[in-house]
Amino acid sequence: MKVRTVRQHPSRLPADDDHPYRTGAWQPNLVEYEATGLDVEGSIPRDLCGVYLRNTENPLLPAIERYHPFDGDGMLHAISFQDGAANYRNRLIDTTGLRAELDAERPLFAGILEDPKRSERPGHGARTAMKDASSTDVVVHGGRALSSFYQCGDLYAHDPVTLQPRGRQDFEGRLPSWGVSAHTKLDPHTHELLMFSYSKQAPYLKFSVGNRDGRLSVQRDVPLPGPRLPHDMAFSENYAIFGDFPLFWDPKLLAQGIHHARFFRDTPTRFGVVRRDGSGDVRWFEADPTYVLHFSNAYEDGDELVVDGYFQSNPAPKRQPDDGPYSMLMRYVDVCELGARLHRWRLNLVTGACKEEQLSVEPREFPSINPRHAGRPYRFVYAMTTKPGWFLFDGLTKHDLHTGREQHYEFPPGVYASEAPFAPRPSATDEDDGYLLSFTSDVNADESHCEIFDAGDLTAGPVARVRLPARICSGTHACWAGADELAHDAERATASGD
Repeated sequence: MKVRTVRQHPSRLPADDDHPYRTGAWQPNLVEYEATGLDVEGSIPRDLCGVYLRNTENPLLPAIERYHPFDGDGMLHAISFQDGAANYRNRLIDTTGLRAELDAERPLFAGILEDPKRSERPGHGARTAMKDASSTDVVVHGGRALSSFYQCGDLYAHDPVTLQPRGRQDFEGRLPSWGVSAHTKLDPHTHELLMFSYSKQAPYLKFSVGNRDGRLSVQRDVPLPGPRLPHDMAFSENYAIFGDFPLFWDPKLLAQGIHHARFFRDTPTRFGVVRRDGSGDVRWFEADPTYVLHFSNAYEDGDELVVDGYFQSNPAPKRQPDDGPYSMLMRYVDVCELGARLHRWRLNLVTGACKEEQLSVEPREFPSINPRHAGRPYRFVYAMTTKPGWFLFDGLTKHDLHTGREQHYEFPPGVYASEAPFAPRPSATDEDDGYLLSFTSDVNADESHCEIFDAGDLTAGPVARVRLPARICSGTHACWAGADELAHDAERATASGD
């Protein structure tokens, strides 16, 4: 392995920091690397060609008062594969908010657990006055890796392989001023990017569709009864699906400027369905009260729209008498405590009825599927298991939707993974013919790897473990872009002079 240090960042976090999401597996990275010829245990499949990208919350400065792991500054990690070899890069996302804080040498923006009035700068996002850390998700669209923020922000663009900054993708300035939500959705069949934006301003939610050429083909309102907190959306071949969940800022407190999320247990969940071409009215369907952090997929089945996601049985954990300074935070990001389980809703587009069923009894989250089946019927969903009491991924599962059977792989104690996207084999004919990739952080050995699994048999363990130049911070969302997609977008960018 040949390693070059590109940049060393200062850390202004406390020397005796004890925050559970700034230490241990979540200890931030301060060094940007470029590493080639990475060392490999096993053998990298020669038909694995492309790039695996992951975003990470990686704070360089303390919070004004109370830090939440979703507030951390974004850092991209990229590992590219070709001809059985791998190269790695990581880069901090140079957001305007982070730049302002580094110049000031102190935090300037209030985080999700803090009063927005404490922000020294206007900021933006759904709640307003927040730093757009661009630290939640990443997708590759139109030749750019686009990073995004969970409570709405700008789409920061990067070269997907070199991570060279390429400005912001604003679709000719037509996106709302507060930005878009983290979970943009890429349809690999149409090469469209589906986006939604939410805010405290009526109509509270907007839906947009972006083309590869950087233009919006659709933008329309999806009116809601008031400010809501959607995190994800789903799509099928012809429809986009949005959740109006009964977990949102308490309206009475919000009128006083207090952003306190409350779960209204007597209020039903609603699913809003709109045509992807922007035509027609919004269709609404009622379901059992819950909150859904992530959907796995949706597809059309005759008169019905099938929507799969992770139903939370306990979206708002209660405070306990013996709570310490971090207890509530730990519960609110604990998938096991939230009771997130794979669930299916069938929305009848003729009768307006909604039928639902639980698909798995075990808590899971952060799903991925074979992208060739996005918005289409599918059989397999891959998801992460989590360490009880923590926001840490300790295993992988493969759920067969036809049989209900699951395969499991558990990482060794002290080794924590990242969301594992699916990389199809170029010549694949079966849905599970491909690979799953995950960055791991080993706190025992103080090292990290990219582990590659044969998606056909998770229980066999990784077929290859590619060593990184240093242990990286634990992280969440990730994506895969294959060589064909990268080559097509590179040709297109060259032709357009980008």
